[in-house]
Amino acid sequence: MTEATNKIALVTGAGTGVGRAASLALMNAGFTVVLVGRRLEMLEETSKLGPAGKSLCVTADMTSPAAIAALFDKVKATYGRLDVLFNNAGMGAPPVNFEDLSLEQWQAVVNTNLTAPFLCTQHAFRIMKDQQPRGGRIINNGSISAHAPRPFSAAYTSTKHAITGLTRASNLDGRMYDIAVGQVDIGNAATPMTDRMVNGPGVLQPDGTTKHEPRMDAKAVGDAVAYMAGLPLDANVLFMTIMATKMPFVGRG
Repeated sequence: MTEATNKIALVTGAGTGVGRAASLALMNAGFTVVLVGRRLEMLEETSKLGPAGKSLCVTADMTSPAAIAALFDKVKATYGRLDVLFNNAGMGAPPVNFEDLSLEQWQAVVNTNLTAPFLCTQHAFRIMKDQQPRGGRIINNGSISAHAPRPFSAAYTSTKHAITGLTRASNLDGRMYDIAVGQVDIGNAATPMTDRMVNGPGVLQPDGTTKHEPRMDAKAVGDAVAYMAGLPLDANVLFMTIMATKMPFVGRG
């Protein structure tokens, strides 16, 4: 693991869930973390949970190319470099029949889950390739859905498959600049987004039944991201799957 003191990381969707867990793990590992999200109060709560003086809160709309450009301009103006980007912010569409998913719902998920990471990665490339020392690391939030979808998840699953393509392509294109790109595929982390897995009837299964599913502490994901971030740039975790051990994924349920 390399020494993270004076290294700058940026986490999108840092106000809750996996983004908060990863931000705290990075701060505790020595990174100064730019906390990005829509709600300032949630970002400030994340900041207070970490070491003093190790974060900067920036509100930004990940569906706005102008807001994303302004975010990276602020990072460059404030710190002069960027060492790690965690493309974490994401959303899903309502669980409706495939044929009833509206174009607007589809595009909202694509804009947040795919176009925003693409734009953020472009901006990160521009900073990382010109800074001294050169290079950096980009980590994309994938999903178990990149391997096996849930019912009624066409938009979310499609974007997570696309993120896998973005990871491979940008890792290849980043080689010449010493930019390493990897992906963490997450299954059933305990966050507000997965509360439905343990409440009420649970979540819909492929056979039409519903059931509660085991979850894991989101801290495990944060620690995994911090591990990936702390590697020297001559080593890379291209893909990591971290999941609740007993979730219905491996096998036939």
